[in-house]
Amino acid sequence: MSNEILVNVTPSESRVALVENGLLQELHLERMGDISYVGNIYMGRVERVLPGMQAAFVDIGLSRTAFLHAGEIARSRPELESDALDEHGEPQIPPIGEMIREGQSLPVQVVKDPMGSKGARLTTQLSLPSRYLVYLPGSSSIGVSLRIENEVERARLRDLVGEILEEHGQAGNGLILRTNAEGVGATELKRDLDYLRRLWSGVAKKLENGCEPGTCIYEDLSLPLRALRDLMHAGIERVRFDAAETYAHARSFSDTFIGEWSDRLESFSGPGPLFDLYGVEDEISRALRRNVSLKSGGHLTIDQTEAMTTIDVNTGGYVGTRNFAETVYKTNMEAAQALARQLRLRNLGGIIIIDFIDMDDEEHKRQVMRMLNQSLARDPARTTVSEISALGLVEMTRKRTTESLEHRLCNPCPQCNGRGWQKSPETVCSEIFREILRAVRQFETGRLMVLAAPPVVDKMLDEYTGPLAEVTEQLGTNIRFQSEEQYAQEQFDVVLL
Repeated sequence: MSNEILVNVTPSESRVALVENGLLQELHLERMGDISYVGNIYMGRVERVLPGMQAAFVDIGLSRTAFLHAGEIARSRPELESDALDEHGEPQIPPIGEMIREGQSLPVQVVKDPMGSKGARLTTQLSLPSRYLVYLPGSSSIGVSLRIENEVERARLRDLVGEILEEHGQAGNGLILRTNAEGVGATELKRDLDYLRRLWSGVAKKLENGCEPGTCIYEDLSLPLRALRDLMHAGIERVRFDAAETYAHARSFSDTFIGEWSDRLESFSGPGPLFDLYGVEDEISRALRRNVSLKSGGHLTIDQTEAMTTIDVNTGGYVGTRNFAETVYKTNMEAAQALARQLRLRNLGGIIIIDFIDMDDEEHKRQVMRMLNQSLARDPARTTVSEISALGLVEMTRKRTTESLEHRLCNPCPQCNGRGWQKSPETVCSEIFREILRAVRQFETGRLMVLAAPPVVDKMLDEYTGPLAEVTEQLGTNIRFQSEEQYAQEQFDVVLL
C-alpha cells in the first residue's frame, strides 16, 4: 500500500490527512478564526512579572495574555558563561526580574497554542524552520535531530553545514538539521539556507524599524504548505489536492523548495469528496469515540481529563486458543500498536497512563514494551516512556503543541457540561422534593407548579405518588407538574402560583 498526503480545502477550513499503508495516521486541521499560532513571531509587551513562578505574562495581541518562562528567555554568550551551576552541574537561571521588566517590549515566538483556559506559551529564542533546517538567529551552535541515529550521517551533516556556512560567510550562525535532512546533499541544504537568510532578513528589518506591541512580525505558512514542508519525504508517493487554487500555490512552493518531488503533486477532481474516497471521514468519526476495537476482539478505552489521558486495555470477547496468559499477551501486543496510532491520530499529549492487562511472564512484559516503543518511534512528536510499574501501569508523556482532535472538533455536552454523566431522574426527583420544602417554608404558599423534563415528571407521577401525597398533606400545598420538552434532564423550576 502507498503512503499519501490528502489535502482538503473548503472556504471554512483546511484539512491534511497523512495516510500510511491505507490507514489514517495523522489529521491536521485549520479553521477560519481558529488558526494555529505556533511558529509566529510577535512584538510582545510584558504585562506582569511573577518572580515566584520565574515567569511573566506577555500581551501579543491575542484574546489572552501569553506565558513566558525564565528558561525560555534568550541570553548572550557572556551571560551564559557567567551562570552559576546548581548541584546537578546545570546552569542556574537568573531571577526573571533581572532579565525582563513590566512594560518592556520584546520579540517573542509562540511554541504552544492557547489551550482551554491557558494562554499561548512563548520563547524569546527565535527560530525559523524550512524543509531541512531550522535557523537560530543569535546562536552559534549546529545541532542534528535526535531521530537521525546514524553517527556517521550526523557527523556528515554537521560538517557539510559548517562548510556551507563558511562558504557563505555565515559562520557563527546557529542551525538545526531536521529529520528530513537525512541523506540530503549540499545543493538542497544551500537552497534551504538561502531561503532562511532571506526570510530572517525581512524579520530583522521589521525589528529594526520598530513595531507596536501586539504586531505579528512573522507568520508561519498556511497548513497545506506546512504539510509539504514538514510531512513530505521520499516515502510519500503522492500528494492530492481537491482545491485548484491551493494546488497551484502548492505547486509553486514545491517547485522552489522540493523540486525533485513536484511531480508527486496531483489535483483531484473525482466524482466524490477526496476524504470519502479514502475512508478518512469514517476514521475521524471513530477517532472521536471512547472505545477503539481491536481485531482480536479486545478494545481500548480512552479517556481525556484536564490532568492526563488514561488508556485501559481490555480483552473483550477474545478468549484465545491456548491459555489465558497467551490471550493477555496477544491482546496487549495488539493494543501497543493500536494505541500508538491513536495517540498520533487523536493528537493526545501531556501525561498518558496506559493500563495493560496484567501479565506475570517477564518476557511477555519486555515484548509488549518493545512493541510499544517500536510503534511510537514512527510518531513525529517527542515521547518519553517508563517501564511497567509495580501496579502494572505504563507512564509516558507525549509533547503537546496544539489541542487534541476531540477538543478541536467537539464542544462539551450541554446536557452534562462535559462530565460524561447526568443525574438520574430519581436523583432529580429527590432534589425537587427538597426544593418544594424550601419554597413552602420560605414563602408560605399554598400552590406550586413544578416544571421539569418529561422523564422526571413521568417518574414523579408514576413512582413517587405516595411520597408526593404525603408532602402535599403535610404542607397543605397544591402541587402541579408540567413537562417541558426543552429542559435538560437535570433542569427543573419550582414556581409559586
